[in-house]
Amino acid sequence: MDLQHESLPAAGRGVYAISVAAELAGIGVQTLRLYEQHGLLAPARSAGGTRRYSGADLTRLARITTLTGEGVNLAAVARILELEDTVARLREQLRSTPQIPQHPPAADRS
Repeated sequence: MDLQHESLPAAGRGVYAISVAAELAGIGVQTLRLYEQHGLLAPARSAGGTRRYSGADLTRLARITTLTGEGVNLAAVARILELEDTVARLREQLRSTPQIPQHPPAADRS
C-alpha cells in the first residue's frame, strides 16, 4: 500500500496558499494574481476569502507558464486553454458514451 499517495489531497481540492502555489510554479505572487484576473485560473476560496489552489490548478498553472515562456500572450493562452478544456470534455463524453456497433451497408454484406 502506498501511504505517500494516500496522504495527498484530491486533485480538485484547494489546499495550497497563493505563496506556495507561486513558489511551486516558479513565478511571483503578482503574476499568479494577474493570471487569475485574466480568467486563466479560478482557485477555490476559504470561508475568509483566502485563495486555495488545488493540484489541478497547479497543473493548469504549469501549462500557463509553459505557454507564456514560449512567448504566447495571455489572450492567446486563454483561448488555448479554452480549446484544450473543450477537447478534454469531448473526449470524456466519448469515453462515457456507449459504442454502437458499426455494420457495413447491406450491399457490402455477403
